[in-house]
Amino acid sequence: MKRIGLIGGMSWESTAVYYRRVNEQVRDRLGGLNSADVVLRSLNFEGIVALQKAGAWDKAADALGQVARELEGAGADMILICTNTMHLLADKVQASVGIPLVHIADVTGEAVVAAGCRRPLLLATRYTMEQEFYRQRLKQAFDIDALVPDAADRQDVHDIIFSELCCGIVRPNSKERYLQVVEAGKAAGADSVILGCTEIGLLVGPDDFDIPTFDSTLLHADAAVDLSLTTGMARARPAGQPAGVH
Repeated sequence: MKRIGLIGGMSWESTAVYYRRVNEQVRDRLGGLNSADVVLRSLNFEGIVALQKAGAWDKAADALGQVARELEGAGADMILICTNTMHLLADKVQASVGIPLVHIADVTGEAVVAAGCRRPLLLATRYTMEQEFYRQRLKQAFDIDALVPDAADRQDVHDIIFSELCCGIVRPNSKERYLQVVEAGKAAGADSVILGCTEIGLLVGPDDFDIPTFDSTLLHADAAVDLSLTTGMARARPAGQPAGVH
């Protein structure tokens, strides 16, 4: 079993989902009392959010790179950044260590393509929806044309993430607002939904929509388990196998 290194705390609400998921997956696959070999470094999200708001991405990259090196020093065989937004810095974090970084957009893109979808609606923070790093990676690597909500909907999606979900608050009216956003996305041509913020699965899931839904958190955690349990760090199942769709 390879050791999974988690850069968490952004927010800890979704990091807890990662921890539970990787352990559940290992137990389900190996049986008995087996659990994942994990090393977790949880950051103070308040400081990261301040850097995001200030646009101080270089400082944020330095912070995450340092944490990645600490995890490598603790014996991690791979690194996961347990948040979609901070994958804006994925290349810089990867450059700071000699072990692979499992990119959340890649495992999500594989699942989207496997399901035969090409125009998913991306629900995420404004940073992820409005900057190019995530959608461009999906386009270049998988020929996926991700859509994003309009400006007002993007703001509501973002605000619900930071003011509610990151604080462990789940409100029925916020769920209804997300359902409205997805309906508007379908009207604009979306054929599926990417839950592209690691907290969104706390609010909505596949059962809430009549189009394929891809929970990036679960896909990312499952990919880590695939790598952990596979000799030579190769993917355990072929890229895009439907088991990665949630």
